[in-house]
Amino acid sequence: MPRLNSPEELKSFRQDLLSKRDPNKPCVSICAGAGCIASGADEVIAAFKAEIEKQGLTTGVDTKGTGCPGFCERGPVVVIYPEEICYLQVTAEDVPEIVSQTIKEKKVVDRLLYVDPATGEKAIHESDIPFYKNQQRTLLCKNIKIDSKSIDDYLAIDGYSALTKAFTEMTDVEVLAEVKKSNLRGRGGAGFPAGSKWEGSRNAPEKIKYVIVNADEGDPGAFMDRALLEGNPHSILEGLIIGAYAVGSHEGYIYVRQEYPLAVENITLAIRQAEAYGLLGENILGSGFDFKVFVHQGAGAFVCGESTALMTALEGRVGEPRPKYIRSNIVGLWGRPSVLNNVETWANVPLIINKGADWFTQVGTEGSKGTKIFSLVGKITNTGLVEVPMGITLRDIIYKIGGGIPEGKKFKAVQTGGPSGGCIPEEMLALEVGFDELTKVGSMMGSGGMIVMDEDTCMVDVARYFINFLTDESCGKCVPCREGLRQMHKTLTNITEGRGKEGDIELLEALSETAIEASLCALGKSAPNPFLSTVRYFRNEYEAHIKEKRCPALSCKELISYYIDPAKCQACLICARKCPADAIEGSKNKIHVVDQNKCTKCGTCFEVCPSRFAAVKKISGVPVPSPIPEEERNITRKSKEK
Repeated sequence: MPRLNSPEELKSFRQDLLSKRDPNKPCVSICAGAGCIASGADEVIAAFKAEIEKQGLTTGVDTKGTGCPGFCERGPVVVIYPEEICYLQVTAEDVPEIVSQTIKEKKVVDRLLYVDPATGEKAIHESDIPFYKNQQRTLLCKNIKIDSKSIDDYLAIDGYSALTKAFTEMTDVEVLAEVKKSNLRGRGGAGFPAGSKWEGSRNAPEKIKYVIVNADEGDPGAFMDRALLEGNPHSILEGLIIGAYAVGSHEGYIYVRQEYPLAVENITLAIRQAEAYGLLGENILGSGFDFKVFVHQGAGAFVCGESTALMTALEGRVGEPRPKYIRSNIVGLWGRPSVLNNVETWANVPLIINKGADWFTQVGTEGSKGTKIFSLVGKITNTGLVEVPMGITLRDIIYKIGGGIPEGKKFKAVQTGGPSGGCIPEEMLALEVGFDELTKVGSMMGSGGMIVMDEDTCMVDVARYFINFLTDESCGKCVPCREGLRQMHKTLTNITEGRGKEGDIELLEALSETAIEASLCALGKSAPNPFLSTVRYFRNEYEAHIKEKRCPALSCKELISYYIDPAKCQACLICARKCPADAIEGSKNKIHVVDQNKCTKCGTCFEVCPSRFAAVKKISGVPVPSPIPEEERNITRKSKEK
């Protein structure tokens, strides 16, 4: 690898790279993100390399493993350039046909294209797929275009040009001013303006300062930071170096979850490559600016996503939060000024420097600028990562991008902001997505988790689930969080199991108020949000559980029963054979009956009963029908049909 000693050498090297690359040369880009690897992407990559060699196309076709393009449920995703033909759910067995038909004959393999479930229309190009077409991707769009392990690929798409601009055309003060002007708010949860945070550290009297990447992404179902760190690690590095230059820091840390081995591997490789090219280390590009970066693997504690707990862990101690009498950008890591932003925030910095704050502020609401990446999961047709402009409505995300609710079910709520976020009901689907807008309705932006729920979801149980998660993840340092959450979880469990009583809602509200007011860190202060938002919009469900011992969503196991409708039972024996508890009585010629004393309420009978019969019923809050007299059960199916 050549060491580049000046911006001019970097420019010359980039031009040389581009001159050797034919934009019309076929290139097979295969998603090599963690999700696609789990679906067999490694085998697909190996199959492409072997088949291309077998057909004598090695010099005429490029193959690369790339970052996650977002459409995770349809992986492995393959995009063939320059035509931008997009194939979904590709297997190694499909590869010979793709090479023969698409690469050699320029024909499309129809069966691997996206098919719109509503219209039946097929989309050939990635940009024609509704999931992508309705997004505005400024960060994720590069993932599928570059080899995530190649610094040359990043340089070929103008990588490190923002760093060059910062060093040659701007002072450190001007870089800071541009970030402040952009109103870039931290994408990690709190939404604090990045420029103001940087300015506080820059102006602190302590000379030694640190810049830190928070890649401790612990929200259930969230993987935005992982996808960026795996797919385009140099964009985060470039943003971090620019931030260090603006702040006056010469040492940076990337705190990444140990559960993200591919992200750790790719960012570690990126650091080595950048050092070899002279983009990290001493006298970067001959600017006189020195900067080094270290990777620290977290131990998996959710609370370490909180700034002071993360810094405590970086110091080699137990990851526990500490009181913020002084903000960590003034007194942080080892008692020194420390700028902490999450992965997505740092990745936006090169774009702002290259294109300007005015470009960045063209998108978004008054208080929330730019785009935001969400992990769209749950009861929705299209799951995966989506990047959308701030100000887009929840309805557009769920229906235009997500494709709506599958199986004809009705939308019920969407939970945003991770475990400490809130649930937003159907009547608020017109809400614009922004930091302030989500906070006003009792939720939050968080790091970008978005879980969609349908009519079969019990909102009381949702609150119980998230409070349980936060109870387990509490560090236990302060009583309001440690004991308050434990009592909230106990009370919510009682309600979902039919042991709720009058006054429980008021008790939960009192515990919530105490946790919000008296907890040490943001985890405890925001932990009651799942309860507060669900009781705000779905209080009737709480009251049904407590007063009527009934779960309206037919979800809470202790409040439901299964029985077989004798008018519809065909004595087919399917449910009886599948029942793991042998709780179904009946034979080929006898109408079946569920023995309620044996039934474990697993729901297997309900799931396996043929839809044309629909004999098994799930009920809640009403007595189970009395058994059918033996003489009425002894009917043959033929006579019953008559």
